[in-house]
Amino acid sequence: MRFATVLATCAVSLLPVAGAPLAAAELTLPEGLPPYGADKPVPVPKIDKHTLPNGMTLWIVADNEGVPKANFVLAVRGGTAHDPRALNGLSGILAGTLDEGTKTRSAIQIAQELQALGATLGARSGLEATTVAASGLSDNAAAILQLLADVARNPTFPDAEVDLAKANSLQGLKAAQAQPDYQAGIAFDTAVFGSHPYGTGELTEASITAVTPPALRELHARRFRPDRALLVASGRVDPAEIARLAKESFGGWQAAGPTEAEIPAAPVAAVPSRVFVPRANSVQSSIRIGRPAFAAADRILPKADVAETILGGGFGSRLFTNLREEKGYTYGAGAAFGADRNGGYFLADADVRNEVTGAAIGEFNKELQRMIDEPVGVDELRRSQRYLAGVYLFRNQLRGSVAGSLASLWIDGRAPEELGQYVERINAVTAADVQDVARRYFSPKDQSVVVVGDPSVAEQIKPYGEFRTRP
Repeated sequence: MRFATVLATCAVSLLPVAGAPLAAAELTLPEGLPPYGADKPVPVPKIDKHTLPNGMTLWIVADNEGVPKANFVLAVRGGTAHDPRALNGLSGILAGTLDEGTKTRSAIQIAQELQALGATLGARSGLEATTVAASGLSDNAAAILQLLADVARNPTFPDAEVDLAKANSLQGLKAAQAQPDYQAGIAFDTAVFGSHPYGTGELTEASITAVTPPALRELHARRFRPDRALLVASGRVDPAEIARLAKESFGGWQAAGPTEAEIPAAPVAAVPSRVFVPRANSVQSSIRIGRPAFAAADRILPKADVAETILGGGFGSRLFTNLREEKGYTYGAGAAFGADRNGGYFLADADVRNEVTGAAIGEFNKELQRMIDEPVGVDELRRSQRYLAGVYLFRNQLRGSVAGSLASLWIDGRAPEELGQYVERINAVTAADVQDVARRYFSPKDQSVVVVGDPSVAEQIKPYGEFRTRP
């Protein structure tokens, strides 16, 4: 799921993966340090909410402080999980060619206008939605919004641009397939989600080659509809003026024809599987351990965030401390929950030296079981909460980030007010909550295990079950 989604867009953009160190285990700090200051919650922003007559949702968050910038995010329902298997990669190429020409502007004209405005514009396709984001000086808000609307509503997908995007995607696929991390990710998605769309997104040369300009136009007509779209505007903007401009730019947008079909809810449990992907002459084994979990709107999310941070959230987490600092098996080990609109997963992973592949799986299982058997200590819990609260506050300081966060909440089917409730919910998590998450999702017997490595490690992993070999 994660790997196919990222690769689908690699021809046009590189998606950063957030990550940061955390001191979650017991630490000895210098004496005489002042106490931590009180957490400052993200204020629930005042959101001017509108629904245009054509059904498009509009949220405006105005801020008279900070730099004079206007930020826009247009989100439409439908992403890589909705691609037909024979056309995996379709959504990524759509996002990559959306701004390569419209009915009234060529790709060069779009680039020249953006340069003249000092603005940025780009599109990306995620698992459940496609987004188009633009930003620039507040004085240019009208022109930026008009350009965004033209790109979103009137793309033409020129043959030459589509051919170039396909060529880039094919090169990206070849590079990715040579990496054990990609191979492990594909095998993990299939093991956890099976035939659900979250588990069938593997790109192939055939699926990318099959993408055509007519297929992109057909997908655009089904997906880009005002009744399945949200526009978020944030920054130093006037709400009344933005509402007027939005109606001017998007008011004539009308839905026509069939829409994209919804995908079903992902499984919340799966029969654990064991998968070995042989990679001759590999000097490391890539280990992926996990299972299905919960959707993004589940109220367990803050509790799970704290649990995953303690288990595998960074440099001081239990997995990192065990497998790297104490055992020296790896440069890094971690764990995380991934949650999307229709489901999610739990994943623990590391790349380890060949000779300790089997032993590393044993250490993963030990730490998973310890989270179930032993309540976390007060200090460890509190440090994890402070870390999560601090990162969240930091990420949402910029109004551009607020626009993206609100769009993500909408995509996930969550209320916009949750933006200002996260820190409070994190700080309310108890040791019992963490242990409850562990009991639900960390049991070693419920985990699927994927190993990508040299055939010589196959003997080491036999004690952990019967592994099916994946070509």
